[in-house]
Amino acid sequence: MLFLELMLIRWGAANVLYLAYFTNFVLLASFLGIGVGFLRAGSRRDHFGQAPIVVAVVLGFVALFPVQVDHGAHVVGLFGWPALPVWLSLPVIFVLVMAAMALVAEGVARTFATFPPLSAYRLDILGSLLGIATFSGLAFLHSPPVVWGAIVAAAFLVLLRKRLDPWRITALVAIVLLLGAVSLVPHQYWSPYYKVSFSRSPGGVESIKVNGLPHQSIYPTSLLRRSNAFYLYPYRHLKRRPLGDVLIVGAGNGNDVAVALSQGARHIDAVEIDPVIQSIGARDHPDHPYQDPRVSVHIDDGRAFLERSDHRYDLIIFALPDSLTLVSGQSSLRLESYLFTLQAMQSVRRHLRAGGVFTMYRSEERRVGKECRSRWSP
Repeated sequence: MLFLELMLIRWGAANVLYLAYFTNFVLLASFLGIGVGFLRAGSRRDHFGQAPIVVAVVLGFVALFPVQVDHGAHVVGLFGWPALPVWLSLPVIFVLVMAAMALVAEGVARTFATFPPLSAYRLDILGSLLGIATFSGLAFLHSPPVVWGAIVAAAFLVLLRKRLDPWRITALVAIVLLLGAVSLVPHQYWSPYYKVSFSRSPGGVESIKVNGLPHQSIYPTSLLRRSNAFYLYPYRHLKRRPLGDVLIVGAGNGNDVAVALSQGARHIDAVEIDPVIQSIGARDHPDHPYQDPRVSVHIDDGRAFLERSDHRYDLIIFALPDSLTLVSGQSSLRLESYLFTLQAMQSVRRHLRAGGVFTMYRSEERRVGKECRSRWSP
């Protein structure tokens, strides 16, 4: 039950923009469904057998009616068609998730009723931990959706082995085939945090999207000098030449790393929390900054890296470490929340050499007519 809940949360957030920052919406639907399922467990008729059908419907609805953003900042659906409005998409998802979790929870409750209360509670806790640990482990192994679907289908197959009929078998096959088809989409990967996809524009710039939102673009350094000059601003303030050690938090696809190398950095610690985004940059960045022997890559949280390191730097850059995912569906904390605190800034200062420079930037994009303007704060 907990494994399925986490799967629905991630599946929804990866495909429906409305859920990208509100994963607790699916969480609340799951809680309500679990409560309804446990309340229904005392009824004579057992509805657990219908769970695979409803789960297949939930997955299919999200796959057929995604809500994403194209590179023109337009909200679109499948194949670039108009997306469903929020007032229609969210209620349908809420009801479907609630129904799926209610049916599964009814089966769980009927099973718990066969045990003494304390034993059932112990099994409840152990089962919850097992489901959470299993799904979390698959996420950090970059497992695609077909793996999640295969596990869910296999569990249903075992639990319903005496009640299988053509409808239930069709639903189980549909779950695996649907998630298998999504897993075979070219240029799409699943990191521990996002569904990551990328595409190359006619101008040769590679764009990276996470959970259907434009997130980063890979530029050669020569183009950055002309079109994104802010990358070079920090180097104007450096008095120490030649440039020594540099720390880049939020190194991403490698744009900042390539710029630092072009400025003659002696050594760069490149910290990036998402291994898939970093690997895309290592493979596709035209300047190949991650292949340079002067660069050390650290797949880590930025503040955690600072707290474990006693090294000092001539330049520290917080290179747009804005994430698009919440730490928990029960809070508004995001991955970078602990970077933008007084304590984190004090930690940065302790890691600077005398005369060192710290810089950070963030983007605020506003739609004005047909143009997007960006305001950058050094």
